[in-house]
Amino acid sequence: MKRWDEVRSELRSTPRSWLVTGAAGFIGSHLVEELLGLGQLVSGIDDFSTGSRANLEDVECRVGSEVWSSFRFVEGSIVDPVLCRECLKDGPLVLHQAALGSVPRSIAQPLASFEANVTGFVNLLDAAREVGCPRFVYASSSSVYGDHPDLPKRETHVGVPLSPYAATKRIDEIWADTVYKSYGFAATGLRYFNVFGPRQDCDGSYAAVIPKWIAALLRGDVPHIYGDGETSRDFCPVANVVQANVLAAMGPVNAGAHTDPAAGRSFNVALGARTSLAQLFQFLREGLAERGVDCGAVEAIHDDFRAGDVRHSLADLSDIEQILGYEPDVTFTDGIARLLDWTLEG
Repeated sequence: MKRWDEVRSELRSTPRSWLVTGAAGFIGSHLVEELLGLGQLVSGIDDFSTGSRANLEDVECRVGSEVWSSFRFVEGSIVDPVLCRECLKDGPLVLHQAALGSVPRSIAQPLASFEANVTGFVNLLDAAREVGCPRFVYASSSSVYGDHPDLPKRETHVGVPLSPYAATKRIDEIWADTVYKSYGFAATGLRYFNVFGPRQDCDGSYAAVIPKWIAALLRGDVPHIYGDGETSRDFCPVANVVQANVLAAMGPVNAGAHTDPAAGRSFNVALGARTSLAQLFQFLREGLAERGVDCGAVEAIHDDFRAGDVRHSLADLSDIEQILGYEPDVTFTDGIARLLDWTLEG
């Protein structure tokens, strides 16, 4: 079985062409940075609806101008089918991250979520099928498990979606599977479980909990916990998500000559461990206090549970480990430490 370090070594010796959608976003920018660092030829597309030019500027600064010259950026939306075909005409490996995230946002703006997450996805997947892109990997979400009560979450057991966002991601998975069965074009979905790390948006109503709480503590504000604090999540450092995307794009480790066990399927991407919101708050508060931020005595305020939120989330990683060779190499505590250091350096 190929390990992550072996795949990275292989890529360094064999440059390939890649397209990253949502390239200016949190996860997309990390994918761009990793691929450029491996000597790959990378194109990116983003309409800046949620992405940031500052993210791309940070990547450029980190990889250097010479490496950055291997990156081509297109400003636009995947809702435009003509633009999708133009960006895919050379048949790159596709890492599709563009979407309107956030459960609360989807409840407030359901049609916008559908257009970005379903119409855009179908446009891109169909264009990739037409030109015969060698691999198509797309971001799904653990929200597709909906009201299914079992823990850990296994790919074959999903429930009823609890939000428009969850529904859009489930539709994408169904569409990808149907496209594979109808046309033989294989796409692989990755069900992200609460990804966090540098460059994640900390502002606005739809910011994820970790950057939002860090920003609040740095401002001297009191963070709010929805519910009793026992709600738990499988928080995953972004470096592990980068690994999963590249491994999926490079293909299954145990595929036979005529089989592709990742075709039309989705895989969990997480750590396989649960952290409650109360524990998370304690980690952040203590981590910042250790770094000289006077917030060790701050107590959170508890609000009502939010509509559409899942109570507990924990991933089973058996399939992605066996089929794609995924081994998360950044722990929760290391990921939090990296994020706090990066935040305070900025």
